[in-house]
Amino acid sequence: MSLQGKVALVTGAASGIGKECAITMAKQGAAIVIADLNMAAAEAVAQEIIQAGGRAMAVVMDVVNEEAVNAGVQQAVDKFGSIDVLVSNAGIQIIHPIEEFPFDEWKKLLSIHLDGAFLTTKAAIKHMYASGKGGAIIYMGSVHSHEASKLKSAYVTAKHGLLGLARVVAKEGGPRGVRANVVCPGFVRTPLVDKQIPEQAAALGISEADVIKNVMLKETVDGEFTTVADIANTVAFLAGFDNNAITGQSIVVSHGWFMQ
Repeated sequence: MSLQGKVALVTGAASGIGKECAITMAKQGAAIVIADLNMAAAEAVAQEIIQAGGRAMAVVMDVVNEEAVNAGVQQAVDKFGSIDVLVSNAGIQIIHPIEEFPFDEWKKLLSIHLDGAFLTTKAAIKHMYASGKGGAIIYMGSVHSHEASKLKSAYVTAKHGLLGLARVVAKEGGPRGVRANVVCPGFVRTPLVDKQIPEQAAALGISEADVIKNVMLKETVDGEFTTVADIANTVAFLAGFDNNAITGQSIVVSHGWFMQ
């Protein structure tokens, strides 16, 4: 269960959960490909890893553009020789009551989460197969892969969809050593969540404190946010787990919010 010598590509890795996953896997010996729309921020994360003694590179990647995805994956293979781990983490959040949800925003959210996961999987899995070593594909799901919340019709639909994709990839990839799993965080205090707090307060007509206590953390066992370190350590564990004993699974990391 070692990441030493492996190559991991993380999408949306210039900040938040993706950045923490990248840094955590780098500390465990993986070469890291920081894939993000924001090249300057991606370069900064790569330099942080390199200065700490790790190996890293940055690639600009729009996960809904097949040519951009293929080009970024090829750059990684050209530099490091393989792709052993894909962490499909890029995502956004848009909230509206369903009767007011603009169709273009619905399509945008689903495209980033689902088309992005599909395109990066399609590009990376070919190299995993070709290497003969297999690999690990980890999708960033959510408690909303299992639960629903008001105002989040597009997000809940997308996160449910990742479960289906992971299970198909696990079935297809298993005989060739490729594992696929979904990590499902509860609420993690990232800029994405911070942005939701006032939005939900306005939409629900309650205070921001009530959003945190009675919406986001109400069902946890301890009233605590999940941390980026909680998620990164789970991702690193799955990335280093090198057989099919754990594949096609949903790993919920939510302080007990959802129990399966």
